Amino acid sequence: MRRVVIIGGGAIGSATAYFLTRDPAQEPFEVTVVERDFSYSQASSALSASSIRQQFSTAINIEMSRYGIDFFRSLGQTLRVGDDEPDIGLVEPGYLYLASAAGEGVLRENHALQKAHAVDVALLTPEELKTRFPWLDTEGVALGSLGLSGEGWYDGYSLLQAFRRKAVSQGVRYVQARATGLQCEGRLVRGVVLADGQTLPADVVVNAAGAWAATVARWAGIDLPVRGRRRSVFSFSCPDALPGCPLVIDTSGIWLRPEGRQFICGFAPPEDQDPDDAALEVEYEAFDSFIWPALAERVPAFEAIRMTGAWAGYYEMNLFDHNAILGLHPDCDNLYFANGFSGHGLQQCPAAGRGVAELIRFGGYRSLDLSAVGFERILRNAPLLERNVI
Repeated sequence: MRRVVIIGGGAIGSATAYFLTRDPAQEPFEVTVVERDFSYSQASSALSASSIRQQFSTAINIEMSRYGIDFFRSLGQTLRVGDDEPDIGLVEPGYLYLASAAGEGVLRENHALQKAHAVDVALLTPEELKTRFPWLDTEGVALGSLGLSGEGWYDGYSLLQAFRRKAVSQGVRYVQARATGLQCEGRLVRGVVLADGQTLPADVVVNAAGAWAATVARWAGIDLPVRGRRRSVFSFSCPDALPGCPLVIDTSGIWLRPEGRQFICGFAPPEDQDPDDAALEVEYEAFDSFIWPALAERVPAFEAIRMTGAWAGYYEMNLFDHNAILGLHPDCDNLYFANGFSGHGLQQCPAAGRGVAELIRFGGYRSLDLSAVGFERILRNAPLLERNVI
């Protein structure tokens, strides 16, 4: 029986563990997940805005998230343990991308690709946007792209726990410990070293360490271009209702969406103001100086909002091309990577977990071909450009 050690027990690691052990008729694995914090207090899976879309500019991201939404829709039955059917609260109001005149061409190009891959999306003129969303100010908007189905949001922490509970029910062992190194022999990893000095023997190791993935890669002498980037999320209340409000990505770069009776919002800072050593401290100043004014310009009702809370979490940002890195590095024969999702990890964890499990079990992809996000493109300096990174 092959021993698999997964470093990182968030959504990616737990999904991989689930897919490795879901079919008792196949070769059994002894799977151990090493997670340093069972409270997941800094885990991206628990701190994410937990949304899913198909409006990407690359075919591979469209296909991965399409698999994700299909998986989420049937998750209650799929990840059921006994009589307990998990509910992640999935809703599908769509995403709305707003483009200025300068961005209209890119939006149309993305739309053509999305339609070619059967994404249920529509382009709307400012007049059509105003008719559909009377609460929206379309000043400076040349075009909008609205997902009509297959896009929305859910509870990311519940998703993580559903994968974890199901994996445990299938025999996966979770160990609360901090990995501190890899025991390597030539091109192979033989074990995962823990902070208490113990070594977990391994025939296969999976790096699912999220924002800390580059550290794990360095233990094997591999340079992984993934860094933790802080993202702040703000919640606020508004006295007015916004009927039919989707997740809106404004021309300013700010995003917003409903969250129960309130709203949440956030933004991505410029790259030169996005350090990888940032602590998880909320950027409150950004809300007052930039976010609130921009929100009020786009939605006049937001002039009367009141902030009700905020938190910060990490994006595991792939600095090379903002896309996932899956599979083996050519310098190591049994260390698999599942990193660098750049904000897409939760929505793509079902596809990524299944794909990595297939690589381990069969040596290749059997369902969705994810080779486009393999490590080889980085070594060839051939980035897979994704324009729609929020």
